[in-house]
Amino acid sequence: MYLASRTPNFWRILRVEVASNGRRKNAMGALAAAVRIRHDLHTRLLDARARTDEVFRAVREEALYDRPIPERHRIIFYVGHVEAFDWNLLAQRAFGLQSFQRTFDHLFAFGIDPVNGGLPSDTPADWPAHEEVQRYNRRLRDELDHAIEHALERPREGHPQLISMLEVAIEHRLMHAETLAYMLHRLPSSRKVGGPERAAWKALRVKSHLVDIPAGTVTLGLERAHGDEFGWDNEYGAHEAEVSEFAIDNHDVTNHEFLRFTQAGGYENRSLWTEEAWAWKAKEGVEHPMFWRREGNLWIYRTMFDEIRLPQEWPVYVSHAEATAYAKWLGRKLPTEAQFHRAAYGTPDGARERTYPWGEEAPSASRGNFDFKSWDPSPVGVHPAGASAFGVHDLVGNGWEWTRTEFAPFPGFTPMPFYPSYSANFFDGKHYVMKGGSPRTAACMLRRSFRNWFQPHYPYVYATFRCVED
Repeated sequence: MYLASRTPNFWRILRVEVASNGRRKNAMGALAAAVRIRHDLHTRLLDARARTDEVFRAVREEALYDRPIPERHRIIFYVGHVEAFDWNLLAQRAFGLQSFQRTFDHLFAFGIDPVNGGLPSDTPADWPAHEEVQRYNRRLRDELDHAIEHALERPREGHPQLISMLEVAIEHRLMHAETLAYMLHRLPSSRKVGGPERAAWKALRVKSHLVDIPAGTVTLGLERAHGDEFGWDNEYGAHEAEVSEFAIDNHDVTNHEFLRFTQAGGYENRSLWTEEAWAWKAKEGVEHPMFWRREGNLWIYRTMFDEIRLPQEWPVYVSHAEATAYAKWLGRKLPTEAQFHRAAYGTPDGARERTYPWGEEAPSASRGNFDFKSWDPSPVGVHPAGASAFGVHDLVGNGWEWTRTEFAPFPGFTPMPFYPSYSANFFDGKHYVMKGGSPRTAACMLRRSFRNWFQPHYPYVYATFRCVED
């Protein structure tokens, strides 16, 4: 379980403590608090490393040079990338460390976002040996850990943005712990080390229906003036939005419900698809969700480590294009980002918005399927303690939720000075906002303001959806 993301800025605390009365004991108290905060951050970084290490242990040695998703790098790239990112972010900028392997620093620096349909053409022989990468990783970790510990002992000398940079390193790695799961999901079971037993969820007999959500005001984003909560650059620019009355599904669309769409010829009905989506579907031969396959008269579902009969009550995982077609089939739409917020965090009496759908308590296993507790989805509705004030379930965890909102900056957007391309490169009208979280989303990223995004024709994400009527 990860610590909360609220990490007060050390220098702000110190200035306030000293300026308030100048007493030495207050300044020393602020220093002690800063040291504790930084120790917590280092512990969280070590925990995040354990998460990515866990993912790579699921890959057999002979499969490390496989490319499970054609649009992405080979697995070996990510073995080096999660470490090189930390080094490129922190080493010189925060600690003045000199590179010991510039070739690897550059080789493992950047991933791929295949927006133009181009596929990588490298071969396994183009990549260094696994042991070379491991040696690089071990030395890199040792040098960074020593530098972080040195900074803990001398908080006055720390880089003024060290806390934010460490938060970025932690969450970047945790994001990869999730997106690597998408990739390994496509790796044949024979190329993976057997995983744990699948959780024995007891499916409830739930009936999905529309829930009326009254008009109200939502707050999107973080307020930069607070200064005591970490957020990525696209989260900042807090602003209010008025949301008109609408109705939303109380549960995510299930495999059972989506199967009806498939059997009704939804994939062959051109009127349900945009021109771009139809062209993508035809080019890629998409006839059903990526996680399904047909075996005679049976539908088979691909879990992380096995194949099972299609679990009818699990949320369906599909691309934005498929979700949009289904919603249109029903005469409905995907929710906007603001509508999601209203259903998830609003209250019927119009009181202050909740921190989480269920209230103010920190995320826990009773509230939903998240924080790496499972490799696969759970049946919809099995976490009633996680429902929102309006009785809408699974808004956090069990699958990211597609919205129809294009990923765009909030008012006053300012790129992170030490990671300027994180969001800005994707404000291109080709990505859509997702909210909530999946079984492999870390608890620290379940915060209300967090925004995920993907292209509409990328089918590998643990992303589900629900429909709305405006």
